[in-house]
Amino acid sequence: MKKESDHIVNPDSFSAIVSAPFGAVGFVSDGEKVSRLSFLPGYIGEKTAMDKFAGEVSRQLAAYLADSAFTLDFPVARTGTDFQWRVWQEMRNIPVGQTRTYGEVAKRIQSAARAVGGACAINPLILYYPCHRIVAANGIGGFSGETASDSAFLNIKRWLLRHEGVLTN
Repeated sequence: MKKESDHIVNPDSFSAIVSAPFGAVGFVSDGEKVSRLSFLPGYIGEKTAMDKFAGEVSRQLAAYLADSAFTLDFPVARTGTDFQWRVWQEMRNIPVGQTRTYGEVAKRIQSAARAVGGACAINPLILYYPCHRIVAANGIGGFSGETASDSAFLNIKRWLLRHEGVLTN
């Protein structure tokens, strides 16, 4: 199981960092495609985009964080296995303001709920592939590979679900 300390990264490794209500979102790009989006809970500050492409990605991330109806639409690098790719693509089909259970997603792609959870846990492009919209049958489930109820990452999942109108408390 991952610990929050496993998520500590060097901000210099990101193409840009965008401030968020829960800390920040950092991303890595090659100037044409985004290869990683990461939550940086507790991170204070921003990092200015390194190039025009990173500037556009930063603008889109800020727009989504201000308005959950905004759809992220930038090129991303294809990573992961074919199975992971199918799970991540299925996430993109879940509309804002709705959720699906791990089991529902598994049924749609003819797999198992635990396998879907595993693909969610290693999602390299959080927000773009909105894994926060996949929940457990009996609650919100884990997030970013973490299941402890007081985890910074589960608090981010709660914030995202509130932001999208799924949770009201």
